[in-house]
Amino acid sequence: VSTQSTWGLFKMAKKDEKPAKADKADKASKGGKAKKKKWSKGKVRDKLNNAVLMDVATYEKLTKEVPSYKLITPAVVSDRLKVRGSLARRAMTELINKGLIKPVVKHARLLICTRATSE
Repeated sequence: VSTQSTWGLFKMAKKDEKPAKADKADKASKGGKAKKKKWSKGKVRDKLNNAVLMDVATYEKLTKEVPSYKLITPAVVSDRLKVRGSLARRAMTELINKGLIKPVVKHARLLICTRATSE
């Protein structure tokens, strides 16, 4: 067993010595401190400004265009005529009563209709 201390065996690098190019490339590949993830606020939908009451122009469009649609649901009527869903449901029941559209599925939650064909 040696009585000599091990402190003298390790040499510290001098401050003015620059690290080798391989060292620099190695540090660059590792990257710096990672940035903290920022949470998104989620997708923001545009506010729909649908009509609450039916005006004359919308009513004419309802009686002329809607009976020509192949698939008629409250969502389709609401989207195309820019009216509220409740108003679209009432409009659809009126068109059914007039015989302009024909119900396919009558459910408590959803009413699906199609154009009335002359049979």
